[in-house]
Amino acid sequence: MTTATAGGAGSAPPADKRPDTGTGKGTGGRSRGGVTGTRRTVAAAFLLPALVLLGALVVYPIVYSVYRSFLDQSGTGFAGLDNYEALFTDATIRTAVKNNAIWVVFAPTVATVLGLIFAVLTERIRWGTAFKLIVFMPMAISMLAAGIIFRLVYEQAPERGVANAVAVGVHDTFAESSGFPKAHPLPVHPLKAGGGGSFVTKEAVRAGQPVSLPLVGVVPAKMPGDAEPAKAATGSGDITGTAWLDFTKGGGGKPNVVDPKELGLKGLTVEAVKDGKVVATATAGADGVFTLPASADGSLLRLPADNFREPYNGVDWLGPSLVTPGIIGSYVWMWAGFAMVLIAAGLAGLPRELLEAARVDGANEWQVFRRITVPMLAPVLAVVLVTLMINVLKIFDLVFIIAPGSSQDDANVLALQLYRTSFGTDADLGVGSAIAVLLLLLVIPVMLFNIRRIRKEGRR
Repeated sequence: MTTATAGGAGSAPPADKRPDTGTGKGTGGRSRGGVTGTRRTVAAAFLLPALVLLGALVVYPIVYSVYRSFLDQSGTGFAGLDNYEALFTDATIRTAVKNNAIWVVFAPTVATVLGLIFAVLTERIRWGTAFKLIVFMPMAISMLAAGIIFRLVYEQAPERGVANAVAVGVHDTFAESSGFPKAHPLPVHPLKAGGGGSFVTKEAVRAGQPVSLPLVGVVPAKMPGDAEPAKAATGSGDITGTAWLDFTKGGGGKPNVVDPKELGLKGLTVEAVKDGKVVATATAGADGVFTLPASADGSLLRLPADNFREPYNGVDWLGPSLVTPGIIGSYVWMWAGFAMVLIAAGLAGLPRELLEAARVDGANEWQVFRRITVPMLAPVLAVVLVTLMINVLKIFDLVFIIAPGSSQDDANVLALQLYRTSFGTDADLGVGSAIAVLLLLLVIPVMLFNIRRIRKEGRR
């Protein structure tokens, strides 16, 4: 009888060395298939709540919205494609589609470009971190708060709206504002309309005969602060006169008469016109008295329209033509910081030796930026751009809050139109569901592009 020795040719392999024969029996009688199956069961158990929530909050609303978009307003009858036809025939919805296209093209592009510029420039200054913090800070503000802020910024009145306060300040720096807007003479006054907003005397003036130029309608706030009580001009060899506010507080004054409590129109411009030409010009003093040379004898006195021009009141930021660009500006203010932070992170990962090599080879900073920095940042720029495009397709808060009721139709976007159509006394959930489906169809291509780009990056 041959005895099997350890390690001998006829010896059987140890139990822990025996190969798996595919029967599911492994070391110590354990089943690999059983372990794998257990792991899959545990994974499925953990994923099940998430899948249920995903189905309840995402899949079901999408399916039901598609279903509801084929029903009529009441939801009881089949409407076919009528709701989708309304998307292209209703003028309000067409405006929303057009504005959404404007948003998708301009808002992400401007925010990304500004973010790129900020990210590149902040690398060259000491206080770059503080600057990034300031630019990124609007991201901490909700859309609701940002909308309220910019509703005040775009306020028409310069004393309340920051944008118009700046516009009026710049305008008045280069163009002198009117002194007495809306001032005008009464029929009993010796003045008449002269065309173009000016006023002229009814009769020619003579040297030595004082001229009266009374006006009414001057807003108290527009009266010069250093205006003095008006004085009646005295006769002399020149042409003299008085321009004053022919109005006595509390009543009791007489028209065409300089009363003690009436103020002179300081700064009012008076022109002497003879044969259609201006032969002399004078400015009324604090007491309203003005003097023209005797050579102006026989001329008509004219108060030019510049005295009464309406003051520049700024830009109508929330009017029909500028409301959409204005709201896009508020969006860029919020999201440029987001773009800057992502691009700065990508910029920090660029190989510095490559940039330095380009500079050593003679490339200037613009060439380095255009030919090296931007191409190497292309993946990051694509991420930022696509993210913002998806974000602006569902923009709602800013438009709803900033645009006033008078121009909300001009600033309308699809998300806002979805809200306006689906809620209210005349709600049409069929059309509202069709708008929701349209928004989904617009987002899907952008999402597919993003997924394809991510997969492409993962294969590198």
